[in-house]
Amino acid sequence: MTDENRVAPDIKKNRIRARLAAGDFVVGPTITTNNLETAALAARLGFHFLWVEMEHSPVSLQTLREIVLATRGAEAAILARVPTAELWTAKRVLDQGVAGVIFPFVSTAEIAKTAAMACRYPPTGRRGSGAGLASSTWFEPGSYYDSADAHMLTICVIEEERAVADIDAIAATPGIDVIFIGTSDLSFSLGLRGRQNEPELDRAIDTVVAAARRYNKYLGRPARSAEQIQRYRQQGFQVFQSVTELGLMELGAGEILRPLGITPSTKDKSILY
Repeated sequence: MTDENRVAPDIKKNRIRARLAAGDFVVGPTITTNNLETAALAARLGFHFLWVEMEHSPVSLQTLREIVLATRGAEAAILARVPTAELWTAKRVLDQGVAGVIFPFVSTAEIAKTAAMACRYPPTGRRGSGAGLASSTWFEPGSYYDSADAHMLTICVIEEERAVADIDAIAATPGIDVIFIGTSDLSFSLGLRGRQNEPELDRAIDTVVAAARRYNKYLGRPARSAEQIQRYRQQGFQVFQSVTELGLMELGAGEILRPLGITPSTKDKSILY
C-alpha cells in the first residue's frame, strides 16, 4: 500500500471536522497565485487546509482543479473562497472536488440559506448532480453524494455592519458550519478604514462571537502569526486563515536577511486577504 493510499482517507475525511469537534484549531495559508508547485508544497508543510482565494486573486477554476489533483494524499484539505455567495459560484468549485466552500459577504439570513443549500444535494439543498470530476478525486469510496453532504464544510464570512445586525438569524441557519469574521472588510464597513485596534470593531466582533456560540457554530478569523492564533483561541476562535504564499516568502526572506542587516522592502505591509 502506498503512502498516499494509507493516509488520504483518514486525513481528508476527518482531520478538520475532528479537530474542530474536539475543540482544537485548524490553520491554512491563503493561495493567491496560479502556481501548482507552491500549492502542492504548502499542502505538505503541516497546515490543515489551503484557503484557495478566488475572490481577490487571479486563481482560475482550472487552477483550482489542478490544485485538487496535485494535493491528493497531502494532509491539507482544499477550501475555496468564491467571488460571491450564489448557487452557481459554489457549484463550480464544488464540482472540482473541494472539501469546503467559503462564501464572502454573507450579510443576511437569506444569503446564509443560499450558501447552505448550495453545498447540499436535494432534498435538503439545491446543489446540481454533475460531480464527475469531484467524485473521481474524493477521499471516500461509494456514494459521493452522500459523503459530500455529510462532510462538506460551509463557511460564511461576516464582513459588513448589516451582517452584525442580522447575526442571530445568520448563525441560526441550518447547514452553516463556520462563522468567519472578515475583520478588515468589517472595519471598512464600520467606517474605520481597515483599522483593527478600535473599540467599535471589538464590539462588533464580540456580538458575532456571542451569536456563533449561541447557535453552536465554529468561529474563524484571519491570523498572521502564532501569537495571534494563540490569543484568538482564548476568545473561542478555531478556524484561522493565515498569510498568503507570497507572505510566507516574505517572512522567510526576513528570517535570512534581517540578521544580515538587510530589511526586506515591500510596497504593502499587509500579507493577508
